[in-house]
Amino acid sequence: MNAMMGAIDAWAQPANGRARELLPEVVRLFEKSGSAHLLDQPLTPEQTVAEMDRAGVGKLMLAAWCRPEGWVFDNDLVAEYTRAFPERFVGVATVDLNRPMDAVRELERAVLELGCKALRIVPWLWKLPPNHRLYYPLYAKCVELDIPFCTQVGHTGPLMPSETGRPVPYLDEVALDFPELRIVAGHIGHPWTDEMIGVAWKHDNVYIDTSAYLPRYYPQQLLQFMRTYGQDKVLFGSNFPQLSLERCLRQVDELALPEAVREKFLRGNARHVFKL
Repeated sequence: MNAMMGAIDAWAQPANGRARELLPEVVRLFEKSGSAHLLDQPLTPEQTVAEMDRAGVGKLMLAAWCRPEGWVFDNDLVAEYTRAFPERFVGVATVDLNRPMDAVRELERAVLELGCKALRIVPWLWKLPPNHRLYYPLYAKCVELDIPFCTQVGHTGPLMPSETGRPVPYLDEVALDFPELRIVAGHIGHPWTDEMIGVAWKHDNVYIDTSAYLPRYYPQQLLQFMRTYGQDKVLFGSNFPQLSLERCLRQVDELALPEAVREKFLRGNARHVFKL
C-alpha cells in the first residue's frame, strides 16, 4: 500500500444521505465531475476504507461542514470515523461562525476530546473572507492548540461568489497578523494561482493543497513551484468523493515527479503541517 496522506481529502457523510439537500451549492459541481450519484450514497467508514484500499491510500483526512443555516456534517460524525479506524482517518473540525464564543469552545472540544488535527472553514459558505473579525479568535485558538487552519482559495466551483477566495489581500493579511498560524489553502487558488504561490513563498507557515483538481489539470506554474523552491509547500488533496481517489493517484503518477518531490507531495508535507 502507498502509505499516502493528503490534505483535506474528503467529507464525512451523514448516514441519512441528505448531502444533496444540505449542500445544494455543490450538486452542480458533483454533476460536472460525474460523481453526483454519490450524494445519494453515503459511505460508511468501512466502505470508505475499502475505497482507500482500492486506490492504495493509507490515510484520509475527513472534514466536518457547517453553514450559516446549521450543521451539515458535525465534528462528532467525523469522530465516529476516526474512532472506527484511527490508523486510517484524520479528523478536521469546523465550527459555527455565527456563534463566536461557542465556536472557540467547540474547536477546543473537537481537538482535545475528539482528536481532530485541524480547523477548516469554507469562506464562500459564510460570505466572509478569512480576514473578517469573526475568524480571529479561532486563529488564536489554533495557535494555542498547535493545529493548522485550512481554508478554500480560488474561484468557487459551486455557484457562489468567488471574491472570498482571493489569496491577496485576504489570506496574506491573516498570515501577517498570525505568523505562528499554519495555514493550508485548499483548491490551488485558480485563477489567482500566481497570487497563491506568492503568498506561500512569502510566508513560512502558508501551504497550498490541490484538492478539487485532477492532477492532469494542475496549472503549470504550480507544477514548477512543486518541483523547485516550493517542494515543501504543496500537499496532495482529492476532495473525495467529488473526485475518485484512484483517478487522482493514477494521474499523480502521470506527472512523473522526482521521487523526493513525490514523497513530500503525497506524505511528507502533510505529516509536517498536521504533525501526524
